[in-house]
Amino acid sequence: MLTGRREPLDRICNIIRSRTSQAVYLMAGPGIGKTALTEAITERLAGEMIIVQIHGSSSLASVPFGVLAPYTAELNAEDSVSPVAVLRSVWSYFEKLKGGKETPLLLMMDDAHHLDEATAGIVADMISAGWASVVAAGRPRPGLPQPMAQLWYDGLADRVDLRPLNRDQIEEVLAHALDGTVPAGTVDTIWSASGGNPRILDALLHDAAERGVLAKRNGIWMLLGALPSDGPKLTGVVVKDMLRRSAEEQEALKLVALAGPVRRKVIEDISGAEVVRALLDQQMVVESPGTPADLRMWNSMFGDALRGSISVSRSLQLLETIRVQLETSPAGSEGRLRAVEWALECGLKITDSKLLEAAGTALAHFRNGSSRTMAARVAEPELLPRAQAIQARALFNDGDYAAAAKTADGCWLQLEPGEGAAPALMLSVLAHQALGTPLEVLAAQFREGPGSVDTTASGRASPDGASDAPVRPWWDHLLCLMEHGEAGNHAALADEVQQLGSPDSGDATQTALRVVGTALLAHSLAGDGRAVQGLDAALLAASELPSLQGGVFFFNEFVLGRLVANYLALGEWESAERELADYASGDPLSAAAFAGSLQVLRGYSLLRQGRIERAYQMLLPAVETLRLADPLQMFRFGSALGFYVAARLGDAAQAGRLELDYKDSPPGPASQDLLATAYAAAASEYVSRDGKGLAAVHTLATTSEVSARAGMLLELLAVCW
Repeated sequence: MLTGRREPLDRICNIIRSRTSQAVYLMAGPGIGKTALTEAITERLAGEMIIVQIHGSSSLASVPFGVLAPYTAELNAEDSVSPVAVLRSVWSYFEKLKGGKETPLLLMMDDAHHLDEATAGIVADMISAGWASVVAAGRPRPGLPQPMAQLWYDGLADRVDLRPLNRDQIEEVLAHALDGTVPAGTVDTIWSASGGNPRILDALLHDAAERGVLAKRNGIWMLLGALPSDGPKLTGVVVKDMLRRSAEEQEALKLVALAGPVRRKVIEDISGAEVVRALLDQQMVVESPGTPADLRMWNSMFGDALRGSISVSRSLQLLETIRVQLETSPAGSEGRLRAVEWALECGLKITDSKLLEAAGTALAHFRNGSSRTMAARVAEPELLPRAQAIQARALFNDGDYAAAAKTADGCWLQLEPGEGAAPALMLSVLAHQALGTPLEVLAAQFREGPGSVDTTASGRASPDGASDAPVRPWWDHLLCLMEHGEAGNHAALADEVQQLGSPDSGDATQTALRVVGTALLAHSLAGDGRAVQGLDAALLAASELPSLQGGVFFFNEFVLGRLVANYLALGEWESAERELADYASGDPLSAAAFAGSLQVLRGYSLLRQGRIERAYQMLLPAVETLRLADPLQMFRFGSALGFYVAARLGDAAQAGRLELDYKDSPPGPASQDLLATAYAAAASEYVSRDGKGLAAVHTLATTSEVSARAGMLLELLAVCW
């Protein structure tokens, strides 16, 4: 797989052809593509040079001149260890190959880091004398033998470091390998999983395609689930790698794969410091910065595949060898999560408090299946509501909105306000809305349901302690905020937010309600043509987000969409893109989970800028992504925008498909739905050209929901234009 490797291929071939240097050292970690690149160099230069291939071997690393045996077969035992005799024999062999011609000679050396010192000395002498050009591929750790390394220090050899494929190169590889559009979310997931390692990338693509996880939908390549770590190709890569290692290295790698991240000292105490250093040198494990240092596998998919190859009985044996050290030297929340998962895999009992913490950590990393499994095992009554809230969010992440709604409904009232009751109720509301339940119906049901719940903590009291007004439950505040946001009533929203107190109150529930209310206020102001005030409100909501991290509701994304909407209403395209880019770079896991929604926002921005073709390229993959999971309920809006841009560009097939998607989807948030209706009507006008679509937009513009809101009316008039 040489896509993305053209530059180093051209560079090395040019150096060898021009003789600007007699040797080139190609350095890279395992699986990065050294062998494939040396094969490509051999193929390109085969017609210009006589090429001799030499392969380093760990089994011959301590045998003097071991890899040169094919060229020294005529030497006796005494001469076979003489550097002078070996050099003469090798050179004689090369002269026979040349047959009296002046064709230059090229030594292609793979796994040169395994060369013994004696062979390296011979090669260095040949380079220094100009007898042959050399391309030596090896790993930077432990590096090439000293005689060859010295030539680079002396300026007699060039070095080319082959890095893992970057995101753009991964995108190029996928475009070359797959016939169709590969959306950004698919590229990001595969890049992250492969770590830019071509060997792992090839295995993942093969296994994902075979398993049906990587599939083509409407011309778009989508990941329909998690990339498999137990596929035959990736398993083969792991098994082949492990067979090359000593028993001590195999056991250390298994321990790191099963326990990682794990303290370096824990592995050193069991396997020995020398083994750990060797694995670090071979880049099979990586060490975290800081003190104490943690070890983890160099690639998470490789680690998952290695874990899957270990039997339960062997895994239990390994756990017993390290269990005490893990309990006394935990490697942070991730280490504790892995310890719980490992114990469950071995059938051991875990306390409910550890299960709950691990489930929360797994949820934060969007390991939804693991999170649900652990949360479902929690049985203590006082911990059960929190465990159910975690399960609800994991189900929501997986797009199972019915199960998420049912689970959240059963736990939010049992949670104390400070334990995440408000986030759980928000999750419940959005899960029901994703199923198409109108907010007014939900609000009525929720208000009937709580009944006699004690809400005194949310009321306001007079200075003498007596209540000065009927106690109002916090959930009624929240429902009112949602209702006013749905109606676009910014005055009522502002009044509700005002009642929630100042940001300095320290009340977690009030903070959550204030963030929701202020974000809804921002969106309502933008629709009313007051985007400057709306932007201020959105930025105020964003300022309170740090205190809401770690819960079951996605406050960051809830605010982000409304912040971006205000920037777009002001025509500040670059600011909107900056917010989206900063969010994605700051929280890549969440960005992957909300990829479809982010791409719709980007497509919407491009559309409003008049960049129709670019919007088309952005929106089509976004719609397919949202078809799998739609956490912010943007599928209908995205389908309408896609229908519009496809119709404007004359793509009748896509326009027809997206029109059906729009019509068949449940309504989203009210303000989005009005815009979706307008764009869909305009799209139908571009398709039919009969005036009916334009008339529908005009009619919509006269309704009270639009005519009374200057910002919304202005956008509808722009659609007509």
